[in-house]
Amino acid sequence: MRRSRASFFRPPFLLLLLPILAHLSACGGGGGAGGVAGTQMGGSIQGVPLTLANAAQTWAGSPLTGSADGVGTASRFFRPGGVLKLGGDLYVADTGNHTIRRMSTVTGKVTTLAGSPGSSGSADGTGSAARFDGPGGIATDGSNLYVTDIGNNTIRRVTIATGQVTTLAGSPAASGHQDGTGSAARFYLPYDVASDLTYLYVADTGNHTIRRVTIATGQVTTLAGLAEVSGSADGVGTAARFSYPAGVATDLVNLYVADTENHTIRKIAISSASVTTLAGTAEEYGTADGSGAAARFHSPRGVAVDGSDLYVADYSSQTIRKVGTSSGVVTTVAGGAEEPGSADGAGTAARFRYPWGLATDGIDLYVTDFENHSIRRMAIVGAQVTTVAGGAGSFGSADGTRAAARFDGPYGVTTDGTSLYLADAVNHTIRKVAISTGTVTTPAGLAGSSGVSDGLGTVARFNGPRGVTTDGTYLYVADTDSHTIRKVAIGTREVTTLAGAAGTEGSADGTGGAASFRFPYGITTDGTNLYVADSGNCAIRKVVISTGEVTTLAGSAGSCGTADGVGDAARFDTPYGVTTDGTDLYVADTYNHTIRRVTIATREVTTLAGVAGSPDSLDGVGTAARFYLPCGVTTDGTSLFVADTYNMTIRKVAIDTRAVSTISGGAGIPGSADGGGAARYYLPSGITTDGADLYVADGGNNTIRRIY
Repeated sequence: MRRSRASFFRPPFLLLLLPILAHLSACGGGGGAGGVAGTQMGGSIQGVPLTLANAAQTWAGSPLTGSADGVGTASRFFRPGGVLKLGGDLYVADTGNHTIRRMSTVTGKVTTLAGSPGSSGSADGTGSAARFDGPGGIATDGSNLYVTDIGNNTIRRVTIATGQVTTLAGSPAASGHQDGTGSAARFYLPYDVASDLTYLYVADTGNHTIRRVTIATGQVTTLAGLAEVSGSADGVGTAARFSYPAGVATDLVNLYVADTENHTIRKIAISSASVTTLAGTAEEYGTADGSGAAARFHSPRGVAVDGSDLYVADYSSQTIRKVGTSSGVVTTVAGGAEEPGSADGAGTAARFRYPWGLATDGIDLYVTDFENHSIRRMAIVGAQVTTVAGGAGSFGSADGTRAAARFDGPYGVTTDGTSLYLADAVNHTIRKVAISTGTVTTPAGLAGSSGVSDGLGTVARFNGPRGVTTDGTYLYVADTDSHTIRKVAIGTREVTTLAGAAGTEGSADGTGGAASFRFPYGITTDGTNLYVADSGNCAIRKVVISTGEVTTLAGSAGSCGTADGVGDAARFDTPYGVTTDGTDLYVADTYNHTIRRVTIATREVTTLAGVAGSPDSLDGVGTAARFYLPCGVTTDGTSLFVADTYNMTIRKVAIDTRAVSTISGGAGIPGSADGGGAARYYLPSGITTDGADLYVADGGNNTIRRIY
């Protein structure tokens, strides 16, 4: 797949399709829940239009995100970013909540200093009257905090004593790269900031530069790098090049920069603006310890200086690294390389899940554990890691009933009317949820063990499955990272490979292992055939269930685009979701931000709703409506229901009129709240119906939600 499309800079949270979205989605009698009659089709129960009150509840799993103040692990954060230690307090940029939080390191009490949870904006003001839009890094001059307000492209000042917020430099929502004073200056996605009490140093990430701000006047200049020109060259000032630098720290003589997309640590002599590479090799990522260029990092983010040592939050390697500021020698001090988790422990026994921000007082290192929604503390001597605030632990693989169960990146969901079946992508398993009781079991695959083996139940192995559908007798799985289509007998749990060759990417039509796929995501069935959203090929493929024969129904492999047309004249752009009513296919054409229709008999492709290249959240009819990276789609035969992933909403599309409405969630407002109009989702991806209710794989919350 064109993985670069899962951009480093999508809004936090798809900043972070992050770890989840970059891992996504005959006829027989059946009975829906509650005695609703229907027909098994497309992996759902169809035939009776749904009558919903549009109220949502958490059906299985337990999100541990939120914005609650409290003591220690009773508090809640939502994707915390930057962190600063000042005296006996920590200050945290609670990025997903759009707030600045304060935690006493003595009592563990967490309070909100400025901003209002879940309410983004750019207003100056005091305390909860102020608004931020994805605050990132934090620095201080002892009396004030200085915050990079990423979504507003500004630098904000927060008076610690009062919580008063003002804008020091930049202009809200006006991105650019101009030097200047105060609101005349422009930034583009500034991620981090450091202070030497006279100046601020800003990682102006989207501009590939390091900027300097005079605290007293708000005057902004460019210290190093050239705006809008990425690269990895060492040099002086504007002759140097960076690639999305996202972390910056200072020892008052030098700046240390996490040059994120170069996977390196850079060093800037402040007096001369001379830039050198301290550790890592540009554009070569990995987890290797070593000296200088022999070491490898994977998307490093936060940095903090402690005397002669630099600590690095090596974001995608899930570790904390130490770098000698003179020697460039790199060692891993905590976390398991590329092994995400939430376990406390000493050194490499501890686990993080995308660590972001770092701060140190010389005794302890404080880490914002971004996807664990928590604050961790690591003793510098002994590297003992403990969780001091927030509720890490919503990820997991535990079976159980409702809130006791745990998922990790649930993506696709289907139903036979009695049970739900989920592609639990990061666990590499297929999960089952009994609709009547909410009891969760694992019928196939083994959590934490990826592979391609066929076999019975937990002997079988999957590799990042994202799509699943059923005809009531079998499950059919889009085993995304193995590039195959798998078949699971519901009664016996026997797993076999129906089509594709494990580990072989391609677009060949053929039968069984002679055919090839490229990151298949969505899958549906009419009982005779399977239809696959072959995302990496930007095509819709057809698989004859009885023979495993694969043909390309619509789109042209490797030729992505937006065109309507017949068969290979049509174009899709990384489609993730697909469903059918037996006559037509309905496709969530994810990177086109549209819903497409494919008439099976004629292979004709038309655009049902949305406009290619125009992401938004507008309700309306047909092309007047807008979606934002929709990933999942299901139907009751009359309407489509869409998991509009990056809008964090569930949308309804009337098939006959093409009218689009939002039935649950708040556009652009992530969260986990149940309820009616107040319901919130976090990167919902998969969706199905049992003929009475909708069920949503709420991937970012690691929960299954029910809309009734």
